[in-house]
Amino acid sequence: MAKARTSFRCSSCQHTVSKWVGRCPECNTWGSMDEVSVLAPVASRPGASGLRSGTGAMVPTSPAMPLTKVSSVASIAKTTGIGELDRVLGGGVVPGSVVLLAGEPGVGKSTLLLEVVRRWAERSDTDRALYVTAEESAGQVRLRADRTGAVHERVYLAAESDLATIFGHVDQVAPTLLIIDSVQTMLAADVDGVIGGVTQVRAVTSALTTLAKTSGIAVLLVGHVTKDGAVAGPRSLEHLVDVVLHFEGDKHSTLRMVRGIKNRFGAADEVGCFELREGGIREVSDPSGLFMHHRDDSVAGTAVTVTMDGKRPLPAEVQALVATTQMPTPRRAVSGLDHARVAMILAVLEKRCNVKVADKEVYAATVGGMRTTEPAVDLALALAVTSAHRDKPLPAHTVVLGEVGLAGEIRRVTGVDRRLAEAARLGFTSAIVPDVPGETPSGMRIHRVSDMGSALRAAGLDVRRRGEPDAPG
Repeated sequence: MAKARTSFRCSSCQHTVSKWVGRCPECNTWGSMDEVSVLAPVASRPGASGLRSGTGAMVPTSPAMPLTKVSSVASIAKTTGIGELDRVLGGGVVPGSVVLLAGEPGVGKSTLLLEVVRRWAERSDTDRALYVTAEESAGQVRLRADRTGAVHERVYLAAESDLATIFGHVDQVAPTLLIIDSVQTMLAADVDGVIGGVTQVRAVTSALTTLAKTSGIAVLLVGHVTKDGAVAGPRSLEHLVDVVLHFEGDKHSTLRMVRGIKNRFGAADEVGCFELREGGIREVSDPSGLFMHHRDDSVAGTAVTVTMDGKRPLPAEVQALVATTQMPTPRRAVSGLDHARVAMILAVLEKRCNVKVADKEVYAATVGGMRTTEPAVDLALALAVTSAHRDKPLPAHTVVLGEVGLAGEIRRVTGVDRRLAEAARLGFTSAIVPDVPGETPSGMRIHRVSDMGSALRAAGLDVRRRGEPDAPG
């Protein structure tokens, strides 16, 4: 028989070393070395394939079946009762699947999962949910459940951190949904390493994945994130589970978003919107009005665009303020936008459109705490800055789409038809878009532009002050 030797492989660059190290010597990634077993070379065996009886072949526990005879009924997703979460999951939770929900501390992961277990228990008399917590006591979880209304007789709670004890609770309760809060605080007693370490986290996740696959229990794991926003622990943790979700939110805003990163049962680019309130977390099925400031008339320095967050179109209002300053180095303040793209747009306006902002302070931001780095926001930002510089508002009920190039050209963006349909649904009657063919929503006037000069004319911003030359195009 071949003997196995132990090596350690980096989950980021696949570099292999003979001894464990904290940082990969090849790519310098911390905590990425995972233990792997490698078979040592053995002498050649008799026979063509070397897999005859008595030479290492194993009798399979179950024979291979034709794909046409494999039943898929057991893998049909079950709804959680929360529409926005089902949207990201691809219709619901699949029995026997493992879902990893990662997010920063205090963002609302535990509050969301308490709502999930309550809705799950209300589905039918045969569905039970087991919530295992190692970061809080049972009394603390009960207080939160009372505050959010998540108390139900078929929701079971266990304050445990030992993996073997958790398996005992699973045998007693026989749940159809298991929540582990969190995977970094669980301990596998038969595995070396400290709680939260690479070895422990991988062993706990592997054991829970095996439990889910063999018993058909849906498992939801809560995971911590690092300062960079990645899931804490080995990168291989994301490969072991079926679904990876990121729970995001600004501490200064009540808006929370669940973003799909990996999904074996549906699209991996869906986004669900929630609002964290004093009485719990509530889903926001139509978040279009959260990122705009509704007013009767237009204001100089504002422009509305439509971004694509996954497959969901979301309108966003971009605001800009241009102010005169006596400082030798004018300030550039950006909130919710990519600072590098804002600098690029200002340079294009200065060079191609004669909008002189080099000696002025420029402030650019989005409304409602939205963060977007999509190039489709470029044209809206450029028109907002020009509108603020000339103190002239854009036409009312106008939406702006387009990417701006360094030569001042307006480039096409993806999903223009879907963006315009969402804008028309919200009552916008005019749009400035790149000069590419496409469908026009009924009741909406479309201005197709090819460069910044034609975009300024379509927005009514081509009026020059005294001494300013004309813009090109």
